[in-house]
Amino acid sequence: MRSPADHLSDSESEDALHRTPLLQKPPQGGPVPICCSTRYNLAMIAFFGFFILYALRVNLSVALVDMVDSNKSMERNTTSEGCPEHSAPIGDFHNRTGKKYHWDAETQGWILGSFFYGYIITQIPGGYVASKIGGKLLLGFGILGTSLLTLLTPIAADWGVGFLIAVRALEGLGEGVTYPAMHAMWSSWAPPLERSKLLSISYAGAQLGTVISLPLSGIICFYMDWPYVFYFFGALGILWFILWIWLVSDTPETHKTISVLEKEYILCSLKDQLTAQKSVPWISMLKSLPLWSIVVAHFSYNWTFYTLLTLLPTYMKEILRFDAQENGLLSALPYFGCWICMLLSGQAADYLRVTWTFSTVWVRRVFSLIGMIGPAVFLVAAGFIGCDYYLAIAFLTISTTLGGFCTSGFSINHLDIAPSYAGILLGITNSFGTIPGMIGPVIAKSLTPNNTVEEWQMVFYIAAGIDVFGALFFTAFSKGEVQDWALHGYHRHLN
Repeated sequence: MRSPADHLSDSESEDALHRTPLLQKPPQGGPVPICCSTRYNLAMIAFFGFFILYALRVNLSVALVDMVDSNKSMERNTTSEGCPEHSAPIGDFHNRTGKKYHWDAETQGWILGSFFYGYIITQIPGGYVASKIGGKLLLGFGILGTSLLTLLTPIAADWGVGFLIAVRALEGLGEGVTYPAMHAMWSSWAPPLERSKLLSISYAGAQLGTVISLPLSGIICFYMDWPYVFYFFGALGILWFILWIWLVSDTPETHKTISVLEKEYILCSLKDQLTAQKSVPWISMLKSLPLWSIVVAHFSYNWTFYTLLTLLPTYMKEILRFDAQENGLLSALPYFGCWICMLLSGQAADYLRVTWTFSTVWVRRVFSLIGMIGPAVFLVAAGFIGCDYYLAIAFLTISTTLGGFCTSGFSINHLDIAPSYAGILLGITNSFGTIPGMIGPVIAKSLTPNNTVEEWQMVFYIAAGIDVFGALFFTAFSKGEVQDWALHGYHRHLN
């Protein structure tokens, strides 16, 4: 017997299904609580995991300033045509007992970039392995391995630059599996109408890790010694690993303390979205235009993100002329705004879908447009403002803050179109998303040989243009429903 939707045109049918609630009625036994629930506990533990993950990633960029001999570092370009000096000199009580290394600017660039060369290798394999064995052990050991290597960083630096580069590349290998593994876990844990909230909570830890680790690493270097930066965050990662292994399970079925009500709620909400098929539909997957829309958006967003993450301290120092202590705090400020935006936008996205019954694809597209075109506008404005110091800081902060909307946009669209293969899809898109981290800062450096305001304006214009293109491409070709190739014979269930 044909359903009423079968009598509609294809477009009318799809629109109607887009607005069909994912759960037609509450699960038996009444509403499922959010407070102290197992799925939100998982989100919080993951939050601290990604906090540590980004702290381990960015701590070297701060410590490197103290690791390099100041006479050698002064060989950089000294003809900068940035803004006039305005910061008052601050007394130097710096602890100078740490060992110094004679690394020129090119060598420092290789050290900082080596992380991404390892990071890009394990993205797709990480997603594939997570789809087979689950994400718990993969994510846990990824962070544990990175933590142990971080503890070895001072020794590696003492052995030579080649050993340090190797250690950083191995850290990239360890961190490369983490996002695909977490996405694979959420495919089993996140009810469709709670995906935005749960994923925004867990991944917001990365932004807070950046916010806190940048100034904290500077404080540790300033009052103690640069090796303690690596000892502190490495030990913190080992402690988190113990809690992760003890408290977390790959699926609701294997969790020891989850309530029956919550387990039934999660499994019921996902029963029509997952497939039991073991083989991965690689050909259909790679031919999927909705997947490539995520790839383009991910690449475009990360171009701006990684350019600012690696070069914002340089811009603060060379153009805006903030001193070292101001630089650390002001460089972290945009990521604090992004962290707040990620949390609030996740709540807003699911509220629009549940209360106002907006379609999933509409929410993903609108949030991606805000999170990519908004930053582009304010990034160009920051370059145009030039030496208006604090207005430039405000525009850069707003630009990075608005990027937080993307977490509830294209960033979790993998779970909408193919939840069974979300880890693999994220591995694919994150592989492309890593490329800007490898080439974006290099191109930016080549465009700013004299560190003039005009040269930096070109860097911002390019990043903004790429961001806008990615937003429009995603809007044109993205989808919000589970794709047929991801179901293998199951009835298509639209979000």
